[in-house]
Amino acid sequence: MWMKRLSKIMAVPALALLAGGCLGGGSAPAEHLTLTPTSAVPSGTERSGASGESVAVLTPTVPREVSARRIPVYVDAITIEYLTNATWIEAPPELFRRLLSETIAMRTGRLVIDPNNFAAEANVTVSGQLLRFGFEPARMEAVVVYEAAQTRRGQPLQTRRFEARVPVTAQTAAAVAPALNQASNQVAGEVAGWIGG
Repeated sequence: MWMKRLSKIMAVPALALLAGGCLGGGSAPAEHLTLTPTSAVPSGTERSGASGESVAVLTPTVPREVSARRIPVYVDAITIEYLTNATWIEAPPELFRRLLSETIAMRTGRLVIDPNNFAAEANVTVSGQLLRFGFEPARMEAVVVYEAAQTRRGQPLQTRRFEARVPVTAQTAAAVAPALNQASNQVAGEVAGWIGG
């Protein structure tokens, strides 16, 4: 039986993005969580290249518990709760896609293009499933599992599963969120290495 607990949204100092005003007609929390790439393309950087050399990163598909703007707590094989006092600025699949795009651009030097406008022109298309993205209290670890797929023009589809686990000292948003960010960056770096330059 899936268990979901409602919780208040509070400010978390680590990895938080300030969000003022109102969302959805109600009063907004002071801060939301986000993912931050370890290395990102500097502001003002210009990149160019043939579209055939480019990479398009698609938003991963996810199980229902990962689609929420909450941090899943994998209690056991059949029970999932949500971490209290934590919410993402937007759905985790899109946050992860953006982090992965930035990491691939930095690590490979390739032109990463907007999949909504140029996916058909890309030489490499990266897609996949974000299978696990949360906290495991039994092991006190943040875990990210991404089943990646890359399609290159004229070549067979390739898939590979990437997994990263980072120790967590407490079952709190302030401890779990940075660990999830670290695990996401580790997976993104490994995916970038797999794709290559």
